[in-house]
Amino acid sequence: MKSSYIGAILIGLSGLMSFALIAADSEAGKTKSALCAGCHGVDGNSVNGVWPILAGQHASYLMKQMKNFKSAERTDPIMQGMVVALSDQDMQDIAAYFASQKAKPVAFDAALVAQGENIYRGGITETSVAACMACHSPGATGNEPAKYPSLKGQHTEYLVAQLKKFRDGSRTNDSGSMMRGVAKRMSDGEIMAVAAYISAIQ
Repeated sequence: MKSSYIGAILIGLSGLMSFALIAADSEAGKTKSALCAGCHGVDGNSVNGVWPILAGQHASYLMKQMKNFKSAERTDPIMQGMVVALSDQDMQDIAAYFASQKAKPVAFDAALVAQGENIYRGGITETSVAACMACHSPGATGNEPAKYPSLKGQHTEYLVAQLKKFRDGSRTNDSGSMMRGVAKRMSDGEIMAVAAYISAIQ
């Protein structure tokens, strides 16, 4: 009985140690993200609209994207070169660091915001485009357990580029082809409008 009790304690301690080894460390992530800063900014706020803002993004989503780049499920020559040498621990730490940062406001086309809000909140009935908020939430904060990204305050240029990639099939790492299914029924104008609205959300 006594040996069984000791054995249970040792197993429990072993589990705790294993958890500690894989737990994300945002401070370590700050150091490990030094190379990321060239495009995404030291705090995850990129100054060029072609590169996404990572600050405040869900760690689970950031982790998924890095893994997808590493496995070539999502392709980009720069990102694949950046993540190739990263371990799972490195990626967890980097994701935790950027998730802990605060996103800064970005520029957007105010003239398109009203149209974009209608699409984001109500979809497009004529072409059976679902409302974006069904997955990304009314405030565009996403759904972390489902790995649906926070979109609010993201660069318009980046959002437009990704929607077009989903539309033409050059980006395929969306679960169940959901984003491809939505984007293929959207015009350039509709994509621009919804992206402008999302960029305006703070």
